[in-house]
Amino acid sequence: MVDRPTTRRALLARGAAAFATLGLAGCENVTDIPLAKRILGGVGGLNRRVQEAILGQEQLAQEYELGDVSTSFYANGSTDPDDKHYKAMAAKGFDSYKLVVDGLVEHPYELTLAELRAMPARTQITRHDCVEGWSCIGQWTGTPLQGVLDRAGVKPTARYVVFHCFDTMDDGDPSGPTPFYGSIDLLAARHPQTILAYDKGGKPLEVKYGAPLRLRVERQLGYKMTKYIRRIQLMEDFKDIGQGKGGYWEDSGYQWYAGI
Repeated sequence: MVDRPTTRRALLARGAAAFATLGLAGCENVTDIPLAKRILGGVGGLNRRVQEAILGQEQLAQEYELGDVSTSFYANGSTDPDDKHYKAMAAKGFDSYKLVVDGLVEHPYELTLAELRAMPARTQITRHDCVEGWSCIGQWTGTPLQGVLDRAGVKPTARYVVFHCFDTMDDGDPSGPTPFYGSIDLLAARHPQTILAYDKGGKPLEVKYGAPLRLRVERQLGYKMTKYIRRIQLMEDFKDIGQGKGGYWEDSGYQWYAGI
């Protein structure tokens, strides 16, 4: 079986190398060139442009068979949000949960978990690649994000989808724990494998995996897949959220675009 995620990485590496040979010959002194500094400083953007040019916007991440699913799946990041409202909902099976969809949309609205489950669903078995170097294969079922956005009517000025979450990160900030958030652009949001997952392995998400709703954006690294989503906000930019870099991990130094 062909390992397409690895193939994508190889393609990106070759594409980036080809780009470099066009204008970055003599790499020993490359950082002395102002243009080169800008290019290398924006490697995340380069990765994105190369990937889109080589693979196209609709290229799918590899999907696997049930027999390939990992026997254990590491629950990275937050595993139990310390939020009173969240804990109260979890104690009652999230029957009072409502997803807020607002921002630059024509029709802001809310969705219960039952309403999300009643929408068209997609099941996919994909590999979760962590920036820390580990991978696991899991089965996910959820509502394609595109359908949720279409129902709201995205305004032409919207460029990004921002996910506000129930979990917070206690990073020593004297003002208190930092609310977790993340974002992707509309291109990634409308990809057929980008779903709001509510099931893992054919069962409702466990709390440690992001219940009741988490993002799966399969062509990016795991830190882009926000858990415990409470609100989806369409925005023109995210400069006024957190440190203005597009996500909690990005504010901590990670690249905003994490394509693989």
